[in-house]
Amino acid sequence: MSEVVENPRGGCVLAGINSVLGAIDRVCPIYHAGPGCCMQSTASDQGQSGNKSSCFVSSVSIPSTNMLEREVVFGGTQKLQSTIQGAIDIIDADAYFVLTGCTAGIIGDDIESITDQFKEEGHQVYPIDTPGFAGDSNLGYEVVWNTMINQVVEEPLKKEENLVNLFGIIPYHEPFWSGNLEEISRLLKKLGLKVNTFFTEHQNMEHIRTSSQAALNIILHPWIFKGPARKFEERFAVPSIRYPGLPIGASDTKRFLLMVGEALNLDDRLVNQVIEEEDDYVYHYLAQSIGTLSWKRFAVAADAGTALGITRYLANDYSFTPVLVVITEPIFRQEDKERIIAELTNLEYARPPKVVFASDQYEINKVLMEEEDLSLIIGSSNEEEVSSLKEVQFIVAAFPIKDRLIFNRAYAGYRGSLTLIEDLYDNL
Repeated sequence: MSEVVENPRGGCVLAGINSVLGAIDRVCPIYHAGPGCCMQSTASDQGQSGNKSSCFVSSVSIPSTNMLEREVVFGGTQKLQSTIQGAIDIIDADAYFVLTGCTAGIIGDDIESITDQFKEEGHQVYPIDTPGFAGDSNLGYEVVWNTMINQVVEEPLKKEENLVNLFGIIPYHEPFWSGNLEEISRLLKKLGLKVNTFFTEHQNMEHIRTSSQAALNIILHPWIFKGPARKFEERFAVPSIRYPGLPIGASDTKRFLLMVGEALNLDDRLVNQVIEEEDDYVYHYLAQSIGTLSWKRFAVAADAGTALGITRYLANDYSFTPVLVVITEPIFRQEDKERIIAELTNLEYARPPKVVFASDQYEINKVLMEEEDLSLIIGSSNEEEVSSLKEVQFIVAAFPIKDRLIFNRAYAGYRGSLTLIEDLYDNL
């Protein structure tokens, strides 16, 4: 039975795939889809992620077959072939990925046979035959990485004991993805590690091809990337650890760094030295702002990774009281829901908040309005109206963000937590 979802957060799986590919340096998506898919799928994710888009090709610049009735009746593979050739001739990319929209998925065009022809000619052209109706944009992240593992990642010539792959921070679906990846990478490098973020520092397809050489996959998310992680371990013997959500602030980031240190058997003295240095840095600033923010009873409405990180930080490090946490993306596996609830139940210095799983904006607004004793709401641009009706403090900190520009701003780690406190103060 179908249902209507008010203000869905993100688009179809095609939008998610496009966003992830758009964050990789010198990669060109090619749409085998109807007119408008490029612009609409870009607008649904990149367009609501702090007003930035792919710096290589984006929106109406993306090559597309723009399938019409003729292609639906007679098939669109011939048009796809000419579109791929045109993209290769005009756009100097390191790799091209052919994506299918709903139209191509329904008529069953064989895009793999077309991409194979270009591979035989020496071009890096890969098919992703997952039409938009197959799921939402969260699924797009896993679809891209399953494709990379199956078609791009190479067997390791050697293993690098200090190389790690960082997963779980989803480009554009997390508006602060660039800054968060940079902050987590900065901390891991202080531990003597090389870090594949894949989406920052102009990392590119070569980093993806050689990612099988890593000693460890680090997943910063409570539920996503389960399938690709299993494939990495089975095919390339790269084990994974999962940190459930974004680490924010001193307590949470210390826990994260200790987990990484244990998984890689790093020198305890080095790990503790980094933690002491970062603690000193962050508390030096926090000590200068004692009393600027008073005690708050707060609600968070955000994707699971963001919601967990913000709730743990404000409850454990800042003595705010969590009242309500609304997890706003669809989550289907019960084990994932239980993992999220466990994180929110085992807070160090606060009673567990009420936890609601709701992706429909009507339901989100309803549960927020029903909580009478709130003084702060942290959410997306979608929650601004309900916070105004309740006349409580509000900050926008989660996808979708439509009313601010975000480059490399971060909430993750030690330094990102200071930014979060600054944002709280700015909206008193």
